[in-house]
Amino acid sequence: MFTRTLAVIATAALLLQPVPAASEAATVHQAENATISQGVVESNHAGYTGTGFVNYDNLIGSYVEFTVDATAAETTPLTFRFANGTTADRPMAITVNGAPLRTVSFPGTGAWTSWREVSADAPLNAGANTIRATATTANGGPNLDALTVGTPSGPDWSVSVVESTMARYSPGTLGGWGYTRGLYLWGQYLVWQRTGDPRYLQYIKDWADRFVDSSGNISNSFNNLDSMQSGNVLLALYKETGQSRYRTAAAKIRNRLNTYPRTSDGGWWHSTSSSRIDQLWADGVFMVNPFLARYGAWVAADTFTRTEPAKQMEVYFSHLRRSNGLLYHAYDEPGEPTASWVKPSLGNTNGISWCRAIGWFGMAAIDILEIIPADHPRRQALIDMLRQLVPAYAHWQDPATGRWFQVVTEPGDSANWTETSCSAMYTYTISRSVERGYVDASYQVNADRGYEGVLRKVSVGSDGRTNIVDISEGTNVDDVLSYYYNRARPANDFHGLGAFLIMNEQMIRTRH
Repeated sequence: MFTRTLAVIATAALLLQPVPAASEAATVHQAENATISQGVVESNHAGYTGTGFVNYDNLIGSYVEFTVDATAAETTPLTFRFANGTTADRPMAITVNGAPLRTVSFPGTGAWTSWREVSADAPLNAGANTIRATATTANGGPNLDALTVGTPSGPDWSVSVVESTMARYSPGTLGGWGYTRGLYLWGQYLVWQRTGDPRYLQYIKDWADRFVDSSGNISNSFNNLDSMQSGNVLLALYKETGQSRYRTAAAKIRNRLNTYPRTSDGGWWHSTSSSRIDQLWADGVFMVNPFLARYGAWVAADTFTRTEPAKQMEVYFSHLRRSNGLLYHAYDEPGEPTASWVKPSLGNTNGISWCRAIGWFGMAAIDILEIIPADHPRRQALIDMLRQLVPAYAHWQDPATGRWFQVVTEPGDSANWTETSCSAMYTYTISRSVERGYVDASYQVNADRGYEGVLRKVSVGSDGRTNIVDISEGTNVDDVLSYYYNRARPANDFHGLGAFLIMNEQMIRTRH
């Protein structure tokens, strides 16, 4: 039975639901622009917003005072963004228009680069209000970055994207078995996990049931890694419904890997077709390795499921990594046949860092780390990969948009452009890496900028449905920059929809 009851979807249930209405916009007040008593503005700890933060003097009575305008009398949240790199709480007394509100705790955040938020509801008068945060101990206050007044506005973009996609496509017209639909539906599954809307899981189930019969048969030879990614949908449905047919179908992918061809050092070929022999594409690690790790965790664990996902990551990484921390798109093992794009001087890679290929790799590393145990012998190797990728992501992030370029290392080429799906993938990878402590908390600012940059590519059309733009279409491997620059950019391409949902659920969950 379903772990959450699935309602029968009437035809009307697939009609687009209204985009969630936005509340009145919240207002952010930077602490460095406020009135400061016995404190200084500094910028020596990364991760702040604006141009700096206030470092309170270490004494009772130091304060920061904000002037806040309200259009009408109301009670609204006051949210303070702060960092406290000590283990001692630094409580502050909050007053509104001179009247005590309450004393708010500002506990240790683990590092001066780890920024957190605390909130308190406050009554405001119509017009100008003064809000003061005063240190109550000899330690002074925390480092104070900003005050947000009100509830952040905007729709639930995950819900909007899912509702819009369900309105555009029925499960029968969504598309065939393939990695782009599997990616999108995994994103929808994450939204279902948060919202519990039964229509979302039913839609996923109805799509999968086009390919899996009542006995678990699925008509696919699984002769390329791309065809295996949607196996994650089967695992999710088995986990949520308990129906053995989804386990049976997923086992066909798992068992295919027993005989799937490899390079001499054990890397699975991207495809068994004659034009892909001996090739490793960075894309491929996401198509199969998280699935195999989940299969071991959710269905049946054995030595193969425990060791192979991380091993594959190491093999691919050894061939694709660059000295600048990024990856090349693909590698062809020396021998015959040799792909036309091979650059022998660059390790038999194609010599180009395509943004989404690197995004797939980062997400795969994150997802595998979420599944394997803490004592896994290759766990540190995966973390070390992220410790190379995340700084490289940060280095190549476009400062103007917060996004990343289609060819990551060519920001100055006028033919290049910032691509939405990889920007979502990088944002997700950075945010989860910070959350899990794989990288320094200072990189959260890169995730925040990436998130803002991706959101600027999302809009609502005249039909009330969301649109996400500047998503690269599916891409093969080449050694010519113009090939990547000239890829089509279809709006609402499923590469982008799926990556967006995965990113947005992460950012919602971590409250960024």
